[in-house]
Amino acid sequence: MTDTANRDGQSPAKALDADTVRRVAEGKHADRSRLRRFLRDHRPAVGSFVVLVVMLACFFVGNPEVFSQWNMYRAVLIGLPVVLFVVVPLVYVVTVGEIDLSFPATIGMAGWVFALVVQAGYDPFLGIIAAVMTGLVLGLCVGWLVVYANLSSLIATLGMNFMLRGLIQINTEGKSIALVGLPKTLTFQIFGGQFFGIPVQVLWAMLFVAICSFIYNRHRFGVHVHMVGDNPDAAQQMGINVKLVRLKTFAFVGLGAALAGVAAVMINYTWWPTSGDGYLLPALASVFVGGTAPWGGIGTIIGSAIGSFTVSFIQSGVVGAGLSGFYVQFFYGLIIILSLLGHRWNQVRYR
Repeated sequence: MTDTANRDGQSPAKALDADTVRRVAEGKHADRSRLRRFLRDHRPAVGSFVVLVVMLACFFVGNPEVFSQWNMYRAVLIGLPVVLFVVVPLVYVVTVGEIDLSFPATIGMAGWVFALVVQAGYDPFLGIIAAVMTGLVLGLCVGWLVVYANLSSLIATLGMNFMLRGLIQINTEGKSIALVGLPKTLTFQIFGGQFFGIPVQVLWAMLFVAICSFIYNRHRFGVHVHMVGDNPDAAQQMGINVKLVRLKTFAFVGLGAALAGVAAVMINYTWWPTSGDGYLLPALASVFVGGTAPWGGIGTIIGSAIGSFTVSFIQSGVVGAGLSGFYVQFFYGLIIILSLLGHRWNQVRYR
């Protein structure tokens, strides 16, 4: 039969690969380019990157002399890891359909534990371990209140934030802890030094983003987070322990907040009782600007990481462009509202 077909000028049927069959079943043209498929599959992250580029271009036009200097961008990179360590776990908890507003106080509490260990003369690496354990315990406590005590995540985490901050103020009486010898330690050089002019904390934060993105998109736990956020009843019927998945996401936020607390202390070699208070709005704005939908089931780690850079650059960019610092809050709110409108309009296209 094959010889006859070849003699008649007919070629054998071309085998269809799995990707082609999938796209044909979805009603998409089989010959669509890889670039168009990439843009479609990563629409939230690409949109967040476009917003970042447009914002930087506007700032550069506003004041080219300031925004052509490396020091402007270095100043943003120094504080960026603190936001990234919190934003990435927040994507998990928002995707699962919850919210955690206790992370600012967890940042302060974990940073306080780290500072106390270092002040007592122990190796800062032991302080990092103690801070991480503190963050995990606090995250589990918050998760228990929401998951097993059936409290509203919005109210419970907000109350926990006030309570933890109050405990810090009561015990410290508003006094800070200066760690003058911290920059001389090997641990600081590994986790808080510089690498060719780039803060090492940024490199660790990027590694953290890469690992969490892999888990979020490729690991079974990430799949469970998406399924629970999309339809918890269906996930329960499929054998997924919905309560355990939700609890793990809150514990993950505690872990990220602990790393953020340590990073914040390493920036200025000082722990402040108000440490973490200023990151509530920037972190939440980064999550939603990056493409994570507030209604659960949808999210993007890379997009939120880009959103972190966008939000972190607003304050420095506004002041550097010659505007008053009063515009910062306005731009924070504007970006959040516009991003939510964009997610609602684009929901059917990428859900």
